[in-house]
Amino acid sequence: MISCLISHFTLSLYIKTKKIKMLQYQTRHSFILSISNITQLSCTVILHSGHYDQHMRSVALIVSKEKVNTLLDWEPLGDRLIRARFNSMHCKLTLIQCYAPTNEAKQEEKDQWYEELQQAVSKVPQHDMIVIMGDINAKVGADNTDCERAMGKHGCGVMNDNGERLVDFCLINNYVIGGTIFPHKTIHKLTWKSPDGSTTNQIDHILINGKWRRSLQDVRPLPWSRCQQRPLPRNSH
Repeated sequence: MISCLISHFTLSLYIKTKKIKMLQYQTRHSFILSISNITQLSCTVILHSGHYDQHMRSVALIVSKEKVNTLLDWEPLGDRLIRARFNSMHCKLTLIQCYAPTNEAKQEEKDQWYEELQQAVSKVPQHDMIVIMGDINAKVGADNTDCERAMGKHGCGVMNDNGERLVDFCLINNYVIGGTIFPHKTIHKLTWKSPDGSTTNQIDHILINGKWRRSLQDVRPLPWSRCQQRPLPRNSH
């Protein structure tokens, strides 16, 4: 088992000062912090993939000072994927941070994203612990009939098209959707809330390759890490 705290944030379009302070607090208390769709951050992003001049579709990993020296290599893979590999006592750890197309995106766009994710996974050494995490925009639900290897019974909602794609990817590549295998109250599973607060979903996920499933001890969002989508002011840069 690797002793490591990995946190994921989905920061969509605009971040209030309070959220940035929370992000900095979380960075100090986590070894690795992943971010989807970053825009305005006052803390240092060590690893970034995407466009600095656009307020959309970027991914990043923030690594604590204590763990920077364990970074072996990293690779930006466009504006929706980034890969980083770390050294540890028992094995190498590869992280792939994601920002997937929405469920309403064109089928071709979804197909391309999963092809790129497949290519990224295929290049990882087979003995690595692999964690895929981020805003995957997929609802997998709680019904794990015929897909027990990929998920548990503790997901939320009803599976959508993106959820089917994610489960198929996990079954083909032997990954487990971590947020579905631990029993928590629904409020401790939800990762996204609409701007008007009327809709909540579990669309951010952490996956781990099957051989390391027992190393995953818990998956749940922190209450103050559920960030709402907010419109970006026109005069922001």
